[in-house]
Formats: sequence, C-alpha cells, structure tokens
Amino acid sequence: MTDSQLIREIKDGNVELYSELMRRYQRKILAFIFHMLKSSKMELLAEDLCSETFYKAYRSLHSFREMDATFSTWLYTIARNTVLSELRKGKAASVSLDDEGLGLEPVASAEAAPEQQLLKNERMAMVRDAINNLPEKQRSALILREYDQLDYQEIANILGQTVSSVKSLLFRARASVKSQLEPYFGQMQVTESFERMNT
Repeated sequence: MTDSQLIREIKDGNVELYSELMRRYQRKILAFIFHMLKSSKMELLAEDLCSETFYKAYRSLHSFREMDATFSTWLYTIARNTVLSELRKGKAASVSLDDEGLGLEPVASAEAAPEQQLLKNERMAMVRDAINNLPEKQRSALILREYDQLDYQEIANILGQTVSSVKSLLFRARASVKSQLEPYFGQMQVTESFERMNT
C-alpha cells in the first residue's frame, strides 16, 4: 500500500495501520532528530522526540492534506519543529550533524590499506565538523538534501522557505564547507567527500 492508501485507511478507522507508517519512516526520522541533537549533548532525547513526533503526527493525521505536502515532508516538518521547540527550552543553542550509527561511515574493503581507511575516516570527520559550523537552516537543508536525498520542494516545505531560498541556503552551505576544507584537502577531495556522504 502507498502512504496515501494507508492514510485513507487510518482515517477510515483502521488505526492499526499507523504502525506500518511508523515502520517506513522511523529510522529516517530518528536519524534526522539525532543529527539535530548531537552537538547539544542531547542525543539521549532522540528516541523520546521521535516518539513525540509520531504521536503528534497521529493526533493531527485527520488534518493532513496531500495537496499541501507528502506525508514524509509533513513528518519531517513535525520532527524539526519538535526538536527546535526542545532546543529553545534553553537546554542547548545549536544543532549538529553526526552520522554515528547510520551506516554512513566509509567501510574498508578487504584490500584497503589501514592507512587509506584512516585517511577516509579523518576526511569524513572533518566534513562533519565543517557542517557543524553552519547556521541551523543551512545545516538542516544540507542534511535533508545530502543525507536524506529530499528534493528542493520537500526541503522548502520542511523549512518553511521558498525553493529559491533553499537553493540559496544549499549554495551558501556548500560554499562554506568547501572553504573550510579546501586548505586541508583541495577542491577535488572536498567534492569527493560530498559525494561519499550519499553512499
């Protein structure tokens, strides 16, 4: 069943099908929330905020309209607002990116030399640190585009921006990351590091 079919069934009273929607999106939403909490040392709250996101979505499902956004975009928006609300409580002032536990670390092949793997891991750590230095909206846009592979319109809906604003945020974010990393790696390796974020 598609998301749309599931949502129609849930609205018609088959509420047990909501667990299927959760199964489809829980890992991505949890990862997104974890990214936003990491540098604030609040990552232990990630599961609670993920649960809260799905609870809020369930309670508001009757008001969800597909003509406004896809379910996944709507869910990311709820997740982001939930996290920002928690951060505004004064427990932390910044959001972060870390791909810990998400299968995004480069994996050494059997033939790869330990030194090469060490260099790859170091490069990825520097990319993450550079992304951590970005303003929140640039960072969120970059996470959603490079890690979650969302299109510009979806990111615009989640961030409450226009598509052109999202493109501008991404341009500035990438330019900032590259300028931070080029003294260490040069243009070619910075580009390669971005490409590895998607593998």
